[in-house]
Amino acid sequence: MGFKCGIIGLPNVGKSTLFNALTKSEIPAENFPFCTIDPNIGKVPLPDRRLLELNNIVNSNKIIPAALDLVDIAGLVKGASDGEGLGNSFLSNIREMTALAHVVRCFEDENITHVDGSVNPRRDVEVINLELILADLETVSTRITKCEKLLKTNDKENNLQLEILLRLKNDLESGHLINLKTFNEDERKIIKSFQLLSSKPTFFIGNINDSEASKNNIQELNKMASELNTFVIPASVKMEHEISMLDEAEKKEYLELMEMNEPVLNKIIFEGYKLLGLKTFFTAGPAEIRAWTIKNGFTAPNAAGVIHTDFERGFIKAEVIDFDDYINNKGELGAKENGKLRLEGKDYLVKDGDIIHFKFNV
Repeated sequence: MGFKCGIIGLPNVGKSTLFNALTKSEIPAENFPFCTIDPNIGKVPLPDRRLLELNNIVNSNKIIPAALDLVDIAGLVKGASDGEGLGNSFLSNIREMTALAHVVRCFEDENITHVDGSVNPRRDVEVINLELILADLETVSTRITKCEKLLKTNDKENNLQLEILLRLKNDLESGHLINLKTFNEDERKIIKSFQLLSSKPTFFIGNINDSEASKNNIQELNKMASELNTFVIPASVKMEHEISMLDEAEKKEYLELMEMNEPVLNKIIFEGYKLLGLKTFFTAGPAEIRAWTIKNGFTAPNAAGVIHTDFERGFIKAEVIDFDDYINNKGELGAKENGKLRLEGKDYLVKDGDIIHFKFNV
């Protein structure tokens, strides 16, 4: 569907190690800046326990999870907006992302070089954010110049764009990331067409170890995240990578030993999925149980089109069962007998976890 979550951050903060853990890849992750040059792309299955619950009832031949597209982007350095390091490449890669997972180093280790010589989460976040702001300021200023040249045409769309661009320029010049919540829905659509870097939804991954310094650093990162109206997922990226390399039996034993229900990676994947504005619905039968990815606000015909365009074109109705109703009534037959199967039409907004059977005619 074209939704990508980019992993960003300074060099040597653990981006590539995190990418390897999430995708079970073995791309290089070395102790020097710009180990990653071209972006690495991986498709990560969503670790959705609901699939197993469904299969306990259906006993299907195949289970196909939803997936998240992750991109490991080259490390950014101060001055990237002026072309420093791999700046231009880095920024163009970010422009293609729908959401961002920003990895911030919160651990001390004299054996791992920090590009600025010391660990300081607030400074590191500010470096990244400033480069995004400066790049956006250049984009917005260029667009303003073009719009001003067309003022004499008195084109309403051009005038509206100019008004929005001037508001954006004011925010950026004040050192603020673009906050889409301060704009109405129509204005947000126009802003999204500009592909501005600092407007992309972002969350932080604080790369930690078990030291006292790491605890203090993660507290500082939490403060900054609160100021930016986002959140932090603390994770020992090195440990998560080690867990990801274990077989299922070893992984279960390790998690029990660490008193963890699941790897932190699972939370990172789900948060990235949510930040992309995505939901999951299911189709379930003896041949296959499948999780399908849709965008928030998709109607039943939109969701049907994700399976096949003919389903959307010839949509008649959808047989829908809430996930909890499906489980509590032990499947489709029980849900139907207890009045939990609903017929929904073209205006139905699909909910996360719906089990759907589409009726169509082409």
